[in-house]
Amino acid sequence: MSALLDAPATARLLPYPALVDELARLLTDPAVQVPARLVQPLPGGGSLFVMPALDGRTAITKLITFTPANAGTGRPAIQGDVVVFDTATGERRLVLDGPTVTARRTAAVSALAARWLAPRPDGPLLIVGAGAQGRSHLDAFAECLPLRDVRIASRSVASAQALCDHARALGLRAQVVTDPDAALAECPLAVTCTPASGHVLSAPVRDDAFIAAVGAFTPTMVELAPGLCRSVAERGSIWLDTADARHEAGDLLQAGLDLGGFPTLADYARERASHRGRAGPVLFKSCGWAGWDLAAARLAVSPKP
Repeated sequence: MSALLDAPATARLLPYPALVDELARLLTDPAVQVPARLVQPLPGGGSLFVMPALDGRTAITKLITFTPANAGTGRPAIQGDVVVFDTATGERRLVLDGPTVTARRTAAVSALAARWLAPRPDGPLLIVGAGAQGRSHLDAFAECLPLRDVRIASRSVASAQALCDHARALGLRAQVVTDPDAALAECPLAVTCTPASGHVLSAPVRDDAFIAAVGAFTPTMVELAPGLCRSVAERGSIWLDTADARHEAGDLLQAGLDLGGFPTLADYARERASHRGRAGPVLFKSCGWAGWDLAAARLAVSPKP
């Protein structure tokens, strides 16, 4: 019988350094197949996501709901499960907690992108948004990068302070900031992980900046001002987590950019040498992909020492 894992048990199977390495391996695995995800609108403004993926050994379906109206109610915005099957026997092996997989694999993808693309991976790091994704990104960057200093900005002062306290418990220098645009001038690393209901960064970015924008994952959602996106496109480079982001990345689409030529993490994994040494700021736009959930499932079912 397969195990139904809660959030803490799921997290224990997905340590960030190992998850980042598994994500990198998945990008060069020719057996990986990721059909298009189904996004079904729900009454009240929510969405049902059905996201399958498979390789030669493992098949998964992530079945989650995204309910923006839950913000501030005590109920999570993302709920659901990731069901993991053995492809040879059809046996259901695990049921992972969906929000935990989503938070950890999203943060691990950002950490992988920063490891590969950030001019200054030591930070300081600016995190805009102090919810579940803000915490997971803090943990992932702290474990996977040579990070020492973090600044936290949030609409909720209490949430920002709580995340700041967590950062200090990890041994980092940390402070709450009220003006993320001003903090951006001091931070070569930045992550935006907000509900994506409006611009949270609009100031010019440093030449050595790396920004991971993860909150907006539909064409109508946005976190970054159009001018910021266009400036990075002109002065540096824009990267996508996958090709699917070309029709999902609201920040870039609303900036009027042609997304067709922007490279993906898979492009980097296949052609690292040709992408090294690029000058200027880097914007990494992440919209999510069932392949990232498959990587998490592969790690979860792998033999443990």
